[in-house]
Amino acid sequence: MIKEAIILAGGLGTRLRDVVPDLPKCMAPVNGVPFIGYVIAHLKQQGVERFIFSLGYKHTYFNDYLLQVLNPDQFELCIEEEPLGTGGAIQYAAALAKGENVIVTNGDTLFKVDIADLSQQHIFTKSHCTLSLKPMTDFDRYGVVEVDDRNWITSFKEKKYYQKGLINGGVYALNIASLLQKNLPLKFSFEKDYLEAFYTEGNFHATIQEAYFIDIGIPEDYEKAARDLQN
Repeated sequence: MIKEAIILAGGLGTRLRDVVPDLPKCMAPVNGVPFIGYVIAHLKQQGVERFIFSLGYKHTYFNDYLLQVLNPDQFELCIEEEPLGTGGAIQYAAALAKGENVIVTNGDTLFKVDIADLSQQHIFTKSHCTLSLKPMTDFDRYGVVEVDDRNWITSFKEKKYYQKGLINGGVYALNIASLLQKNLPLKFSFEKDYLEAFYTEGNFHATIQEAYFIDIGIPEDYEKAARDLQN
C-alpha cells in the first residue's frame, strides 16, 4: 500500500475571500478545525504515514497547526516561490518523495477514498496515474471522465451541465517516474497538461468510489462542509 501523500495546499482561495479573507483556503476553519485537518485525519486513518505539503500563498499559517497534528518526522514542506500550477506543484514536491508511487490530493477537497483499494488498483495495473472518480448527478461545476469496461480512462469531457457522470475527485495514485519522464515545464496544469494531454497513451486507470466528497472552493460548499462535518 502507498503510505506517502502529497497534499496541494498553495491555492489563493479567491472565491472564499468574502468569508475567509485572511487565510489560505485550506486553512479555512470548519467547526473550529482548519479544513486541511479533515484531509490529514482521513489519510492517517487510511494508513498514510508520511506527508509532503506543497505550499505557497501565506505558507507560514500552516506551520504551527501541522505540528499539532503530525510529528515533525512525519512531514516535509515544499514551498513555491511563485505559483507553479497543480502539475508544477506536484512535480516540485515529488522530489521529496521516498517511494516509487505517491498519493496526491488537494487540501481544499475531502474525498474519503479507500486508499488501500486505490493503491492496490494502481500497483496491480501498473498505471502511470490512477484517478479516484466520484459518481455524481445534476452538476455543472465539474467535467466528466469516461472509462472503458476495465476502468482505463478513455476521455475527459468539458465542464457543463450533466444529468449524471463520473467526476475527477482529485485524489490520485501517481507513479513519480512516469510523470518526470515527460519533461514537462516548471509551471503546468496537472489536469490539462498531463492527464488530458497523455490519456490517449492508455496508461491512466481509475477507481470508482461512492465515498463522501466536498470541495470548499465556493462559499456555498464551504458552508455545507460545516454542516456535514459536525462531530
